[in-house]
Amino acid sequence: MRTQTHLRAAQVSVDAPGRWVRLRVAMLGAVLLCLLGVVLVRAVKLQVFERERLEGLARDQYVRHIEVPARRGDIFDRRGVPLAQSVDVDSVWVDPSLLTDVPRAARALAKRLSLDSGELEARLMRGKRFAWVKRQLKPREGDAVRALGLPGVGYTKEPRRFYPQRELAAHVLGMVGTDGHGLEGLERAFEDELSGESAQVPGLRDARGRKALVEGAADPEDHTGASVTLTLDRHIQYVAEKALAKAVHDARAVAGMVVVMDPATGEVLALANHPRFNPNLPGSATLAQMRNRAALDLYEPGSTMKPFVVAAALEAGAVGPDQTFDCEQGALRIGSHTINDSHAYGLLTPEGILRVSSNIGMTKVAQRLGRERLVAAFQSFGFGERSGLLLPGEGKGSLPFPRADVALATQSFGQGLTATVVQVTAAYAALANGGQLMRPFLVSRVVDPDGVVLLENKPTKVRQVVSQGTARRVVRMLESVVSKGGTAPRAAMPGYRVAGKTGTAQKVDTVAGGYSDKRIASFVGMVPAEAPRLVVHVVVDEPKTDVYGGLVAAPAVREIAEASLAYMGVPPSQAVSRGQVVAEVGREEPPPAAEPPRPAVVEVSVAGSPGGGAVRIPDLQGQVGREAVARLVGMELTPRLVGSGRVVTQRPAAGSVVEKGALVTLELASR
Repeated sequence: MRTQTHLRAAQVSVDAPGRWVRLRVAMLGAVLLCLLGVVLVRAVKLQVFERERLEGLARDQYVRHIEVPARRGDIFDRRGVPLAQSVDVDSVWVDPSLLTDVPRAARALAKRLSLDSGELEARLMRGKRFAWVKRQLKPREGDAVRALGLPGVGYTKEPRRFYPQRELAAHVLGMVGTDGHGLEGLERAFEDELSGESAQVPGLRDARGRKALVEGAADPEDHTGASVTLTLDRHIQYVAEKALAKAVHDARAVAGMVVVMDPATGEVLALANHPRFNPNLPGSATLAQMRNRAALDLYEPGSTMKPFVVAAALEAGAVGPDQTFDCEQGALRIGSHTINDSHAYGLLTPEGILRVSSNIGMTKVAQRLGRERLVAAFQSFGFGERSGLLLPGEGKGSLPFPRADVALATQSFGQGLTATVVQVTAAYAALANGGQLMRPFLVSRVVDPDGVVLLENKPTKVRQVVSQGTARRVVRMLESVVSKGGTAPRAAMPGYRVAGKTGTAQKVDTVAGGYSDKRIASFVGMVPAEAPRLVVHVVVDEPKTDVYGGLVAAPAVREIAEASLAYMGVPPSQAVSRGQVVAEVGREEPPPAAEPPRPAVVEVSVAGSPGGGAVRIPDLQGQVGREAVARLVGMELTPRLVGSGRVVTQRPAAGSVVEKGALVTLELASR
């Protein structure tokens, strides 16, 4: 019995640890089951109830719809020379969390990128995982940043507007901001057409936030804006800007403006302003430098308005071409005001009034014409309405009705009314074009990347202002202005007939009221006068050396016209060598507006070319049309020009031996 009791006690002592182990295992199993249950519940919650939210968060971590910015369309001159283009450049950003020393990194980056280190440091401190350092870097700036080897620095490509011709036509083109939107000029006016549409393409982002495209880069053509082709000619624009800069500098003036127009079509071949600016460096230009004065600013034209008064009076029969007017020896009293001339003149015809620019004579012509017909004439020539160049902020001008006698007098010589340089140029183009006013235009075509023409401007006749006979009579009168006894002999050009008019206008004092002692000097020239191909208008604002347009502006007009006519291959008006180029001197009928006087093939005949004998044809490659014509005429050969510009091919070939008087065909091109 006792032994059995001991056995049971021993058995209990042996089983006790086993039960404890089983209890612990059971407890552990229960805990594991509870944890598994929690995990299961959590998994069900995550996989079922919060699945969509978590998938979105996951996609946000590594999946991105990367925006591919649109590339702005290009802007070209009339011959396809690019004036504005878009190029891909680096923009640099940084992940501040990966920088070990933010202040030090900010100083290093700021030094190489010409930034304010304090402002950059503050920007990096605000950013958690992303902060722009600088956008649209120059190549040397990108190389300098890469050389630093800083962690967390990334690059992305962004389109940047680039103006390959630098300052050339900058006031017309305008500029683009860092965000890629147009701010001034045509860049702003055609923002919708040029800007294109940005694209959203799928991509991935790695742990450092760097983006990678999944489906490859998008085709740039699919997101490029429309291209804009202008009527401007790069060469004529360059000549105009160069001549204007010299005129402003020589006169120590504050500013200057130039407009060159084709009178037969209304195309603006050059539109220049001084001072200039480089749109590639917009931050370095002032508002005054960036202002397109020629198209936007209003000014009192002065005596350049006189030909329109004479034209209207002749057209209405109010005066005759041979009628004389007493110019009162330089002073005419109207009420309490006195109208003065620069010199004392007696009896003058309308041509004499224009030649010496008599204010008194013009006043008497305007009195014969009358108030209503004077205002109607100015309106008919396009004053008081916008020219329609499609530039933002284009000036309209003011044309108040001259109720007082003195107002009638002052408006007859261009004071008391305002206009833009483009308006005055277009009005002269009407006289040069046989009395037909053409709508001036600057943009010829806007074409999208698919070749669809969004906008196309063609020569458009606005109205017949005066008859062809009256217009040609006034142009012949204006040739006397450039003669020895006129106000602008410095505009005379060897080989070409020139017609034009000077202007010297007082500037309004906007503070004290009335007129100040400051002047605006101008000259408008039409060349060649017998069949004008160009109208050139130069305005110099506040000249300090001389104040007269014939001294300040006329030489610039001559320089622009000489270079442009040679570039265009326009034959001279008179003899150039032993032979003579027969020009259309004295032709009664002007060229029709629909057919500009620039045929694709220009025949140049030789007067009095002797027959017989043989000559060897010279090599004319690269010569401008005018030089080539002069050389052939001097050798008693007959030139035939095809196109305009410089000689690119010739038939027969250089070195060929032909008879005198033989036809030589020259094919010209602008480039």
